[in-house]
Amino acid sequence: MSEIKASAGKSGSAEPWGNNVLVEFEDGIAWVYLNRPDKRNAMSPALCSEMVSVLDALETDSRCGVLVLTGNGEAFSAGMDLKEYFRETDGGQHVDKMRVYRTASQFHWRILMQYYKPTIAMVNGWCFGGAFTPLISCDLAIAAEDAVFGVSEINWGIIPGGNVTKSLFSVMGRRDALYYIMTGQTFTGAKAAQMGIVNEAVPRDRLRSRTKEIALVLLEKNPTVLRQAKVAAKYIEEMSWDLANDYLTAKNEQAILIDPERGREKGLQGFLDDKRYRPGLENYRKDG
Repeated sequence: MSEIKASAGKSGSAEPWGNNVLVEFEDGIAWVYLNRPDKRNAMSPALCSEMVSVLDALETDSRCGVLVLTGNGEAFSAGMDLKEYFRETDGGQHVDKMRVYRTASQFHWRILMQYYKPTIAMVNGWCFGGAFTPLISCDLAIAAEDAVFGVSEINWGIIPGGNVTKSLFSVMGRRDALYYIMTGQTFTGAKAAQMGIVNEAVPRDRLRSRTKEIALVLLEKNPTVLRQAKVAAKYIEEMSWDLANDYLTAKNEQAILIDPERGREKGLQGFLDDKRYRPGLENYRKDG
C-alpha cells in the first residue's frame, strides 16, 4: 500500500486521530485506517477508544460524506488483541473489564450500525475474529479477491464473542456460518463475496478505485433520504410485515419533514412535470 497522506491529528489538535487510527480526506470521502500494521491492526483497547472518538468527530465533519473503514498495511484487522483484551484484563476488577468491552462494542457495532453517514468496509487483507463485527456493521463492504478471512477463535479455545457470531448469522447462510465457526478454517475474499459477507470482491489493484466508485455513487444521493433508507432497512429485518409497513410509512413521512433538500418534492416534479428525471438512468442530483 502506498504511503497514507492522512490528516494525522497532531498533539494539541482537536482531531482525535493520529495514533491507532489515521484519517485521509478525498473528494468527500473519509478513508479511516486502523493503524497498528505491526500487529496486523489487531484491535486494542486504545484503538477502540480512539475509533469511538473518530467516529463521533467524523459524523459532523463536512469533509466526510462517506466513511470508508480499512486497515493500514497488509491487513484489515487480525481481530481482537488477545493479550490486551484477555490476559491483561484477567484478574482485574470486573468493572474495568466491562468498561473496556463496552468501548469495543461502541466502535464495533453500536455506533457503526446506526451511523449517520454511509459506511463502507474495504477489506484489504487479513480479516479475522472480532474484525467481522465492524466489517458487517458497515453498510456496504468490498474486499480484495485474495484477502484472507477466518473465524479462528475455536483454535484458541474460545468461542466467537463480541457479537461476531451474531454478525455472521445476519449475512451468511446458517450452514456456512456454522462451518467456519466450528472448523476455524480460512477463506478468500472471493469466497466471502459468494457467501454475502461482502458485496463484491475485486483484484487487489482495483480495490481502492472500486471502493471510491461506490462511495461517489452514494455521495450523489440525497443524504437525508439515504440515511432514512439504510436505517429503516436494518430495523425491519426483525419486524412482521404489518409492523414493517407501518414503520416504513412513518419513516418516509419523517424523511419528508426533516429533509432540507426537499428531495421528494423535487423528484416528483422532475419525473412527473418536467420529464427530466428517468429513475435508474440519471443521478438524483443531476438536475437538482
